[in-house]
Amino acid sequence: MLWIPAMVGWILLAMAAGCAAEHFRGKSRGTVIYFGMNAGSYWDVPTGSCYEVIDTAIRRFEEKHPGVRVEYTSGILKEDYPEWLAEQILLGKEPDVFMIPAGELDTLASLGVLKNLETLMDKDRGFESEAYYPAAWRYGNIRDTQYALPYESVPTLMFVNKTLLDKEGIDMPGEDWTWEDFLAICRSVTRDTDGDGVIDQFGCYDYGWKEAVNSNGAKLFEKDGTVSYFADSRVESAVRFVKELNGVNEGYAVTAREFDQGKVAFRPFAFSEYRTYKPYPWRIKKYSDFEWDCVKLPAGPDGMGQSGLDILLMGISSRSSQEKLAWEFIKELCYEEETQLHLLEASQGMPVLRSAVESPQLKQVLGNDIPGNGNMDVEVIRQVMEEAREAPNFRRYTSVMNRADSEISAIISGERSIDSGLLKLQREINSLLRQ
Repeated sequence: MLWIPAMVGWILLAMAAGCAAEHFRGKSRGTVIYFGMNAGSYWDVPTGSCYEVIDTAIRRFEEKHPGVRVEYTSGILKEDYPEWLAEQILLGKEPDVFMIPAGELDTLASLGVLKNLETLMDKDRGFESEAYYPAAWRYGNIRDTQYALPYESVPTLMFVNKTLLDKEGIDMPGEDWTWEDFLAICRSVTRDTDGDGVIDQFGCYDYGWKEAVNSNGAKLFEKDGTVSYFADSRVESAVRFVKELNGVNEGYAVTAREFDQGKVAFRPFAFSEYRTYKPYPWRIKKYSDFEWDCVKLPAGPDGMGQSGLDILLMGISSRSSQEKLAWEFIKELCYEEETQLHLLEASQGMPVLRSAVESPQLKQVLGNDIPGNGNMDVEVIRQVMEEAREAPNFRRYTSVMNRADSEISAIISGERSIDSGLLKLQREINSLLRQ
């Protein structure tokens, strides 16, 4: 986010000046917990009521805590929320509990905005970190300290055009499929279907080096962001595989439009897309010309087909005057099974609690698709969530990954050699990390 670097100095001044400032807004109206959230879907897909899950959880919390009210400012769009939160921090009026903008956990923790949750967790005998899936839990941790709890997540899955595969006489991939299987299918379906000499049917769209790195078990960084491993053999294998995969299209750049038209067999996609466009009537509006479903990503030779996991975190302000109530409220959102189960019904994401994902309700929700289109195997979801990998959360992650993406794209396109290119990139990234 561009607003963070420009405002760090001001926020530091505000935190220093505001440490003694009272945070008792609405004191005459009883005890109030302020909550910060954005409107609309956090996952950038159409949604019905973005407040349904939150409002229901608030009602339960208020019933458990008579005399306490939870208030929030409605209508803050996702793209405006980071700036709104920064302004509240600057004024010393940040919410007691709030959604953490993507990629900003390290910054907010380093500035002292977020409360260290370790003591609260240690005192709460009913709280167990093992209740969460590993990647979701780790994402809220910076330098071995937990600053946030996961609320909702979205794994990456492989969309499969079942109609195209059926036409080509190819079975749906199984859960143990590999890069070799993926490449073989892509080669088989990529062809000129109308005889005009131009390829018009393709194997995949938007499968990139990051998907390959995850599915091959490669590690790009140390968790604290001090060292990178772009020259690792598993990263090299991933880059070579994507280069070979792209070569199947003979230089043609496949687009999203061709996937939407049913001309592409595979596309990695967020689970939120599946939740939004699989059921009627959204499917008719988006992908009406072919039947499709999802499977886990194919496994590389050194991996298990792991995918990335996008995670929405929530934290507590270090200046909250209602520490105990704030902890109880954040648990109502992130640790209460009833809230997490409600996400299955009213959101496009996936709960982060094992008990919610592994409940009978998941099968029921995924079984509500229109007849004839097939239903996702819930075991695939459980496996993906268990094996998923979270993105690193150190402060320079976004900027160095943008640099890495540019250089690796040049390698894949043939502008750089793979061996020397990755080694040079690793040295460059390590130098940036040391700054």
